[in-house]
Amino acid sequence: MNLSTAARGFVAFLLSVPALQGNDGWAVTYQASNNVCALRGSTVDIYCNYKFPYAYTVEKILWFTTIHNEPVDLKDDTDYTGRVEYSCFRHSCYRYSGCTGTCKLKIKDLRQSDSAEYKFRITTNKGGALSDLPGVKLSVTDHWMEVIILPRPTSQNWLELECHRMCHLTGYRTYSMHSNWYRNEIQQRYEGKSYWFNINSEYRVSCAATGFKHLPSPSVYAPETPSVGVTPPGVIKEGSSVSLTCTSEANPVANYTWSKVTTDHSPGHTVQGQQLSFHPIQSSDSGQYLCKAENDLGTKSSPISIDVKYAPKTPSVSVRPPGEIKEGGSVTLSCSSDANPAANYTWFRDNQPLPWEPSRPYTCDSVSSKDRGTYRCHAENQYGYLGSNSVFIDVLYAPKTPSVSVRPPGEIKEGGSVTLSCSSDANPAADYTWFREHGGSVEELGENYTISNITTELGGNYYCEARNAVGLQNSTLMFLNVTATPSSPSSGPTTVAAGTVAVLLASILLLIFLWMRRKKASRKAPGQGGRPDTRQESPPCPVYDNVSALTNRSASAAQREPIEEQDDPHYASIHISRSKNQDVPRGFAGALVESDHTEQVLYSAINLKRPKAVPE
Repeated sequence: MNLSTAARGFVAFLLSVPALQGNDGWAVTYQASNNVCALRGSTVDIYCNYKFPYAYTVEKILWFTTIHNEPVDLKDDTDYTGRVEYSCFRHSCYRYSGCTGTCKLKIKDLRQSDSAEYKFRITTNKGGALSDLPGVKLSVTDHWMEVIILPRPTSQNWLELECHRMCHLTGYRTYSMHSNWYRNEIQQRYEGKSYWFNINSEYRVSCAATGFKHLPSPSVYAPETPSVGVTPPGVIKEGSSVSLTCTSEANPVANYTWSKVTTDHSPGHTVQGQQLSFHPIQSSDSGQYLCKAENDLGTKSSPISIDVKYAPKTPSVSVRPPGEIKEGGSVTLSCSSDANPAANYTWFRDNQPLPWEPSRPYTCDSVSSKDRGTYRCHAENQYGYLGSNSVFIDVLYAPKTPSVSVRPPGEIKEGGSVTLSCSSDANPAADYTWFREHGGSVEELGENYTISNITTELGGNYYCEARNAVGLQNSTLMFLNVTATPSSPSSGPTTVAAGTVAVLLASILLLIFLWMRRKKASRKAPGQGGRPDTRQESPPCPVYDNVSALTNRSASAAQREPIEEQDDPHYASIHISRSKNQDVPRGFAGALVESDHTEQVLYSAINLKRPKAVPE
């Protein structure tokens, strides 16, 4: 787009549907400065010159601001109702140079909201619209002058202030050579170009142009002590959303920095901004925070503490002293949980509650075997509760007095089997040893002691000893009363009794054989099958014994039968071989022992009596 010389320095643009011909004939120019300054409540005039081609006719002229997306005529804008006036004049219109005109915008009773950029627009009969960019910027203020803070060296604590007009026709700010300075709104005795300000001073400084004392500049001052607060107010619960807000009155406006005070009271990580937010807040966020408000004239800080309430974290259980715990010793159980407010604790042993203090460690000065078990604690406050893991306390103790029992119960008969049992409460488990009173150890280890084929000699008092690494304990005496069976003589070894029975049976068989032989021989006549020279000879060393006493059952049976005759006595010899240590049965009292394996011969006279009639 070609612009005229008068519009140089501006960007002009054409809005058209369709596009207009002869665009080089369009132009809009504004007053010398595109920045206008005015006091609130006053009136301001904004001027522009415009140009358009000769062949066009202007149908509408308007002023508008850039506040709205589409141009809105200020006369139709409710914010300017009754406060704006247009004064537009057409100067000339030539075929070759085009048409020119002037338009003035008057805004009365200026408001702070009137500060904006204003533009001029014309609409022609051929559907075109023309405006320019930029427009005229209007600043509405309560003050005409302002204090400018000049940069200072880092090492100095003093600042140089200058008094300037806020705006003027050329658009450049210049200071007044003749300015009046005020401290806390009280005029100073001197006038000058600048004023020296001490950093962090608590007074306020302003200025006014000479002759305009009623229009002083805004005061400049360091930040005042910040005001800090918590949103929302009240109790802060873990998991909620919380914001810390910091405000401080200052000019220039203060910059804010948040930091959390560490344990050594030094600032930690910093966050810029007037507000510090927690979404959500955690228990670890509890603590003291520092808000610092700062501008070029000084710095002020304020602390604030937040106390986050939360339910107990997972409790931990500790046992002191650690390691093995012996009966009679001392042990302390402690339960701890991170909670706010502090938690109350409930103790459980084997899932049964214990009547211990709710907030103190529990100390048992004399541990017993009853204290052995699984312990856990329960932490609770008004915001929740949580249980700990279980810990097992193993109390070591010596065996208690063992108890003994016998199986089978009741009478113990010789030749039977009996089992003695011993049990004792001990930790660690006890080892058992059996003893016989006055007989020492039976060399039997274990909880049970079994005696097979018991004899009367094994009767008596027995007891067991229970022993572990902590100590030992003996049981009470248990008496075993073994009774002899009728079929087993209580005197002499078993081998002797068996031998005696065998001899008696052999004797009876031999007697029966001889008797039958005698009877058979008596039926034969003399000389018939018999030997005439047969005779009975007495043994060279006779030992007589009546064996009828040894055969009580046979003798008694014989006595019950009628006896009429008595035959001559017959002799029988019995050879018995025995070992060195074998006793001779008592029934053979006349036996002689010559050597370890000498056979002994026993003689007995046997009288046989026959009944009167003996059947064949």
